Amino acid sequence: MDEFNLHMTGDIHAITAANNLLAAAIDTRIFHESSQYIDPESITWRRVMDVNDRFLRKISIGEGPDEKGMVRETGFDISVASEIMAVLALTTSLSDMRERLGKMVVGNSRAGEPVTADDLGVGGALTVLMKDAINPTLMQTLEGTPVLVHAGPFANIAHGNSSVVADKIALKLVGPGGFVVTEAGFGADIGTEKFMNIKCRYSGLTPQCAIIVATIRALKMHGGGPDVVAGKPLDRAYTTENVALVEAGCINLARHVANTKAYGVNVVVAVNMFSTDTEAELNAVRDAALAAGAFDAVVCTHHAHGGKGAVDLGLAVQRACENVNQPLKFLYPLDIGIKDKIEAIAKSYGASGVEYSELAEKQIEMYTKQGFSGLPICMAKTQYSFSHNAASKGAPSGFMLPIRDVRASIGAGFIYPLVGTMSTMPGLPTRPCFYEIDLDTATGKVIGLS
Repeated sequence: MDEFNLHMTGDIHAITAANNLLAAAIDTRIFHESSQYIDPESITWRRVMDVNDRFLRKISIGEGPDEKGMVRETGFDISVASEIMAVLALTTSLSDMRERLGKMVVGNSRAGEPVTADDLGVGGALTVLMKDAINPTLMQTLEGTPVLVHAGPFANIAHGNSSVVADKIALKLVGPGGFVVTEAGFGADIGTEKFMNIKCRYSGLTPQCAIIVATIRALKMHGGGPDVVAGKPLDRAYTTENVALVEAGCINLARHVANTKAYGVNVVVAVNMFSTDTEAELNAVRDAALAAGAFDAVVCTHHAHGGKGAVDLGLAVQRACENVNQPLKFLYPLDIGIKDKIEAIAKSYGASGVEYSELAEKQIEMYTKQGFSGLPICMAKTQYSFSHNAASKGAPSGFMLPIRDVRASIGAGFIYPLVGTMSTMPGLPTRPCFYEIDLDTATGKVIGLS
């Protein structure tokens, strides 16, 4: 567990080094130019680190006495929010990765033209830093099932899916009659939507079934249950029977099912059972899922019983995969405008419209002028609600979705609007996990990562 959660094969370290090499190349180019080619005000590339540090969200650089007074404001993102992580997850080969890394846009020239990593002469060096990271890591479950672990694009900011390379290797290994389960990160609003409209477009792969995971406790929260705060004991409402609260929360599940079915795949709902869940509550979720159009809904106990607790789920997924009779449907075509795509996605959230800030309007106009309007959209949004407001539970509708900024990951291949107050650098809570982590110096084992 310590290897899995800490350094693994060093993929995130490679991404951090490559990202920050590109940042250094940008500032070096500006520093050494007699007449500046890059417009410093247009630079969108930020440095990254793999630590939640809110105080690096906005910084100034070039403050040293030898930097010729070339001070500018910038900031840090979390490493998994780097475009290079998204490139790693969407690439199909070393040559494709080299091309994508070179195409990454870091800002504009003073003439308004996009400046890429290859324009700065650094695309090859980035590929060298990333050459080993393209290889997935083979691990196994506690019961010996092979697992390919690869890539971790920030699901709020990037597309949040495991890598195309890992999926293709897995499909090759299982053969025509085998099954590959791949993660789509968060719910139907930002997990499934990005999986279908971005990953499936670039990989050419089509899923036969989508599994939506639900719990009684989460549905109670969406039904109007008390606030859940990390580190604090759960309210009794979540550990005692309340069928009405569960039924009220199933409106959230129903929208996830409907949104996912719209892509033409069968939906199986996996209800992860807790020891405090009652039969009446579980039946309420199953009934609601089937009424919403799910192919099946199965109660699972694999957390308690391992693989045997998910046998029924596996059989349901097998049946769902064997009963697909329609092609994959995308939410929007690529040949419409950036705003039209954003609004199609917003409508699937339940929004009645979209509000664009002055900055967002300016960015959309610029990216359209530069020829990037044909890219898919990757919404940067909270995972806690269909809306931009994390506190808005259930299935909100009729709200205006605010877009405060629009950025581009041209190498990865998408435009990403920032919805509401979504941050690209998380902060630590009052009591961070590091309080619990230590090293047993006698055995060399890490403790506190449970």
